[in-house]
Amino acid sequence: MADGSKAVLEWIFEYRPIGIIRSPFKRLEDMPIQPSGAKGVRGTVEVFEPFVDGMQDLLGFSHLILLYHFHKVRQCRLKVKPFLDTEERGVFATRAPVRPNPVGLSVVKLLDICGPVIYIENVDILNETPLIDIKPFVPAFDVPEPPVRVGWLERKTGMISGIRSDDRFVDESDAGN
Repeated sequence: MADGSKAVLEWIFEYRPIGIIRSPFKRLEDMPIQPSGAKGVRGTVEVFEPFVDGMQDLLGFSHLILLYHFHKVRQCRLKVKPFLDTEERGVFATRAPVRPNPVGLSVVKLLDICGPVIYIENVDILNETPLIDIKPFVPAFDVPEPPVRVGWLERKTGMISGIRSDDRFVDESDAGN
């Protein structure tokens, strides 16, 4: 490992939540595993007061990228059996929440904004999840040109809408929460 890499490995980042995501999902089990499996599911994002000015011009976008902290994840696994497979995979080749840095990403539909509250749809996020950041979804920036490879998911992407989470990534201390 290069000396610069060793130094970076020692860095610690600290983020403050800018808001909280509210959804109908109160438990980690039986949730959609991706926004495409949460069609029609509505929720809200409450942006905390110090960050409300950052919402200016957001209503002009149809979709948002939400970055959030998997606040119920208390472990890290570098090898996982993802929801769409029975074979063990490297965590970076999956969307599993048990990551070295438990950051989630969802693209949701923006319905409306009323004060500090953003109304969203196609929500696959646990209720009361801390929000790290909001970015507008811009197809010209966010959709890569073909060909796009999706690795081991090639034959599985059509299954997403029917798959729900189970307890494989739930700590015993959080079971039922």
